[in-house]
Amino acid sequence: MQEINVIFVGEAKDGFIKDGLAEYEKRLAAFCSLKNVCVKPAPVPEDPSGGEISRCLEKEADVICEKLGELRGKKIALCVEGKLLDSPGLAGVIGGAAETGAPVTFVIGGSHGLSERVKKACGTRLSFSPMTFPHSLMRLILEEQIYRAFTIIAGKKYHK
Repeated sequence: MQEINVIFVGEAKDGFIKDGLAEYEKRLAAFCSLKNVCVKPAPVPEDPSGGEISRCLEKEADVICEKLGELRGKKIALCVEGKLLDSPGLAGVIGGAAETGAPVTFVIGGSHGLSERVKKACGTRLSFSPMTFPHSLMRLILEEQIYRAFTIIAGKKYHK
């Protein structure tokens, strides 16, 4: 069974997002082994300076890079400057990794994004849109798209 990892900063707080995540995690169980890894957000002041944000991102990067170092396979950072893919394109990425038995790991940053160090450690950068989304909502969107990718791979009708 395909291994999919999602490393993310900060837990979802809104009930509708938690409900959506639970639904897609239940659906994904038929297609893959999904492992969610939560990284605690680094504390940042109310109105942070650029330097304070950078220090926050680097603290989070220490933990994320440690987790990434424990994993093999394809590692993908979600960031606005990443490559845009359509749903069949994402299915191709996941399916290609499955053919070699490699897991796929996605990384979602917190409210200030990801450090450049994390992006480099991933090797691949993926953007879902030039728009900015709340990180907990991005996790829900990602899990829905992973589910959609598996239905495309399996030839099911969900994606139409």
